[in-house]
Amino acid sequence: MLDKNEPSQLIDSLLFPKIFQAFRMSIQPSKLIIAFLAVAAICLVGHIMDLNKTVVKSEQSELTELQFYVANPDQMSGYFEVYGKQAQRTGVFSTLWHFGTERFHNAVYSLFRFDIPAVVASIADCFKAIAWAIRYHLVYSIIFFAVILAVTSLAGGAICRIAALQFARGEKPGLTEALRFSTKKFTSFFTTPLAPIGIILAIGFFIFLLGLVGNIPWAGELVVGILMPLALFAGALIAAILVGTVAGFNLMFPAVAYEGEDCYDAVSRSFSYVYSKPWRMCFYTAIAVVYGAICYLFIRLFAFLLLWVTHRFLQIGILGANQKLAAIWPTELSFIKPLNPTTFTGGNWSETISAFLVYVFLLAILALVVSFVITFYFSVNTIIYALMRNKVDNTALDDIYTYSDESGTDTTASEPQPNKIQTDSETPSAPDASSTVQ
Repeated sequence: MLDKNEPSQLIDSLLFPKIFQAFRMSIQPSKLIIAFLAVAAICLVGHIMDLNKTVVKSEQSELTELQFYVANPDQMSGYFEVYGKQAQRTGVFSTLWHFGTERFHNAVYSLFRFDIPAVVASIADCFKAIAWAIRYHLVYSIIFFAVILAVTSLAGGAICRIAALQFARGEKPGLTEALRFSTKKFTSFFTTPLAPIGIILAIGFFIFLLGLVGNIPWAGELVVGILMPLALFAGALIAAILVGTVAGFNLMFPAVAYEGEDCYDAVSRSFSYVYSKPWRMCFYTAIAVVYGAICYLFIRLFAFLLLWVTHRFLQIGILGANQKLAAIWPTELSFIKPLNPTTFTGGNWSETISAFLVYVFLLAILALVVSFVITFYFSVNTIIYALMRNKVDNTALDDIYTYSDESGTDTTASEPQPNKIQTDSETPSAPDASSTVQ
């Protein structure tokens, strides 16, 4: 006879529905505040660095060197010869922001059209944009990307920590507690994305040295031929690390948030989960991408309705054929681009100040939408990490590293103890203090 609890046990064994908790976790105020501050800090640094305008932009076609690079990377010299001297200039951050926003929207809309090649092309263009920035604006890119990584380490680490505690134990730590954790683990968060790059460069340096040896007359090519198996083995390692980094990058920050370990432990865990169960990782990621796109469109719709309702009622209230409203809020609203504020120039001093304030508030709405994307990204990947860890390492979902000073029980940090799963054949016993999870 079937056990009446079997249907509920079967449902509990399906872990992927837990991914749908990401939306509720992403709109938590503390996470949105952290992400909003991170977006504001990055944009502030970007606009300050953009005071030095170095990106060539055609006045006739409004074509930037980034757009030309993505379409024709081998003809950049001709572009600079034609437009380099007389063209107007813009900033690197502004160029990357507009280009990345356009490609992100294209990827979302292509996903709902089931145009997977277009989604892949949009993602590939974003990587090309990073390559363009590093190739033609190296100093700017090093400084700016270092700032992004530092801000992301603090904000992303805090968001992952909140999501981990919320998913594992139903706790909702405060903003300061989460930031305190990411500050203590800042080195781990900051170096985790850089560790695979350092390993690849170290292995690639060996192949580079072998290439230098090949320049020796007569003996060089013989040495290269003899050591070619080592070179091929090194290339295989680089390929494996690249695949593991791309596929497991989303798990690195959650690994530090859950385990509290250093960067090498986070990298090894993300690689292990990807290579142990690659199809399950792909399945979870696909669900997260589709669900995230739906949630993003919902947030976009909410933001559009917010602005549209506000604008319409202001039109009803302001007299004078809405000339004042047109002076301080001239932006045309649409669902495709509901948040596209332009530079406002009022007629007199009061309209100018009002136009500036409207511009700032519209940018705040835009920043909140971007903040939701950030919080959803870190929250859903924290859930995926917990699910992968449960399947690969057989670790309980509620097993998470905690500091003793956060619980107030001891002055020294202790290692987390895995939860003991009791089987039907075991008899219940009195709780032991050594098995208590701090």
